[in-house]
Amino acid sequence: MSVYEQCQAELRAAPRTWLVTGCAGFIGSNLVEHLLRIGQTVVGLDNFSTGYRHNLDELRAEVGPEAAARFRFIEGDIRDPAACAEACAGVDYVLHQAALGSVPRSVKDPVTSHTVNTDGFLQVLLAARDAGVKRVVYASSSSVYGDHPGLPKVEDQAGRPLSPYAITKKVDELYAQNFAELYGMELIGLRYFNVFGKRQDANGAYAAVIPKWVGALVHGGEVVINGDGETSRDFCYIANVVQANLLAATVPAESGATNNVYNVAVGDRTTLNELFGALKERLTGVAPAAAAVVPTYRDFRVGDVRHSLADISKAKSLLGFAPLYAVGQGLDDCLGWYFAHRDRWQSSPAHTLNLPSLTAG
Repeated sequence: MSVYEQCQAELRAAPRTWLVTGCAGFIGSNLVEHLLRIGQTVVGLDNFSTGYRHNLDELRAEVGPEAAARFRFIEGDIRDPAACAEACAGVDYVLHQAALGSVPRSVKDPVTSHTVNTDGFLQVLLAARDAGVKRVVYASSSSVYGDHPGLPKVEDQAGRPLSPYAITKKVDELYAQNFAELYGMELIGLRYFNVFGKRQDANGAYAAVIPKWVGALVHGGEVVINGDGETSRDFCYIANVVQANLLAATVPAESGATNNVYNVAVGDRTTLNELFGALKERLTGVAPAAAAVVPTYRDFRVGDVRHSLADISKAKSLLGFAPLYAVGQGLDDCLGWYFAHRDRWQSSPAHTLNLPSLTAG
């Protein structure tokens, strides 16, 4: 039995109460769904600034009425101390996912990114402290590595943050370290690398890469790649992220794993050309328009990180993390969902793959 299998067996035998902030978003809704499937009680907090009610409706339908009855939703903002206090009451573990993602969004509006990602995180920490929560697991980001040139990315070798978003995530890590030292709290940060999977947003200015490309291929739209297509990323399927969160929440404190940050990825690189080819190959059979789509290449964009690759040895060693899905397996698992929900996505003249830094999406 793997560490993750043992973790889930123990949770089924002795269910806990969990808070998932950002529960109506992509990662948050997947966490809620899995926790309900293994018999847990879940409180969700979201203000729908980037999440969707249909994500909550969908997860309730997928788990069934009996499991859905163990989910209580609170509509509220993590910047509101009262909402955070209500959400943390009686909770064993907090999985903090609520944030304003996207590097470009933070460049355009640094103030809102700061207030949500930093001030909001501080309110969650205070509420968790006051409620006596056992542990807080929070979403950090590979963007904290900034301009550090080394590959693979190792947790203790970060560079200068390159965006307001990256700064907010770095500050969150500092707050977590400080709260552990001052108040004896147990906290674990997870630095996500380019997560993809079902319920990922494919619309809007800050849409995620893979669903945006799927939308272009299904509708026969134009796909534009900045650069030569050999830029690479460590794409991580959502099921691997769910695993990391559960392991981080439940790893014994005496193991020495708490009050740390960990890379959450696969430990492998996929170029943009490889990603495009994999998507096109899988979609051509069900979406004839995909066969005719050929990417258009433009100049490299200033500030783009050329390659991303995570060292996940720390998470493997201390958490027992063992990714179950490589990129191809993840695409095979979720493309059916993307295709089934294709009517949500409106085709636009050009779907550009923009990866200005190492972001979670």
